[in-house]
Amino acid sequence: MTDLLLTSRTGDVETWTLNRPDSRNALDPALVGALTQQLSRAEGDGVRVVILTGAGAGFCAGADLAYLLECAQSGESPRPHLREICDLTLAMEASPIVFIAALHGFAVAGGLEIALTCDLVIAAAGTRIGDGHVKNNLIAGGGASVRMPPKLGAGTAAWLALTGELVPAEDLARRTGWLYEVVAPDALLHTAHTMATVLTSRPAGAQHRYKRLIVNDPTATAAALTRELDTFEEHWNGSDVATDLIRFLGRSTPRPTSKKERTVA
Repeated sequence: MTDLLLTSRTGDVETWTLNRPDSRNALDPALVGALTQQLSRAEGDGVRVVILTGAGAGFCAGADLAYLLECAQSGESPRPHLREICDLTLAMEASPIVFIAALHGFAVAGGLEIALTCDLVIAAAGTRIGDGHVKNNLIAGGGASVRMPPKLGAGTAAWLALTGELVPAEDLARRTGWLYEVVAPDALLHTAHTMATVLTSRPAGAQHRYKRLIVNDPTATAAALTRELDTFEEHWNGSDVATDLIRFLGRSTPRPTSKKERTVA
């Protein structure tokens, strides 16, 4: 696999490490494509459990804002990229593979959206978790509005969505049943692998069928994701998103960038 996504396998368990640490493991088209391709390969190779984590200081800071700024400056819509993220999340939920998200440092915006898609989530103590979109004049486009309410509860989901605040994993664990466990940072991957050992000791067929029962209805989820993307695009077209992205990224002079000029990391 490409260096954007580091993979290793032990028995029926794979570990996938998002590997754009200099960009806080932000989801650009290349990384989303690598995840999608690896999912297809893993299913074909009979992988039972995937542990998903991030290299460097944190799990994932969300969609690549530099990429979104390029879209804004060139007059292009980021919807195709967000659609690919949504399609990845739907494929993860439909997959017979059990996904364990092992969060550390931060899981924000698209990082939270990917974690919400996983079947089990653990976090290192001190991990900051949140939606974050509204702080940059954005709204969710990868499923936060769809998956936060049922998984985190209406009150917590509303607070995270409407304030963009990040909360410590310990607080989120107390408020919700979503985080399975909060552990010491140096125990994070060991805990994930211990969980994977238990999971792979159970019959695969029964496990997959039970997963289908406890995951949200795929047809309803797909329709809700499309509604979220429609609303994202409505806001994108009616707001000066570029100014807020420039402020956040610390860029002083916007320059229109064509798709041909871009170099994807």
